Amino acid sequence: MRKLLTSGDNMNENLTFEDNMKKLGEIVSQLEKGDIPLEKAVELYGEGVGLSAKCRRQLEEAQLKIIEDGGTAPKENEEA
Repeated sequence: MRKLLTSGDNMNENLTFEDNMKKLGEIVSQLEKGDIPLEKAVELYGEGVGLSAKCRRQLEEAQLKIIEDGGTAPKENEEA
């Protein structure tokens, strides 16, 4: 049986956007199966809401960075 994600599994606040999206996808899959107790489903739902908010903040930060950079990519001879 696959391990259920719990709020304790999300202790690392420095996860990448991709890691957070992967965890969110795992939570969605577990909830869609529908074979978990209601209490665990509510806990996973709460964790998913938190991860969703964190992903949204990460995207907003990336967008702001692009806007601050003038929306231009570095030239080939410039260091990133």
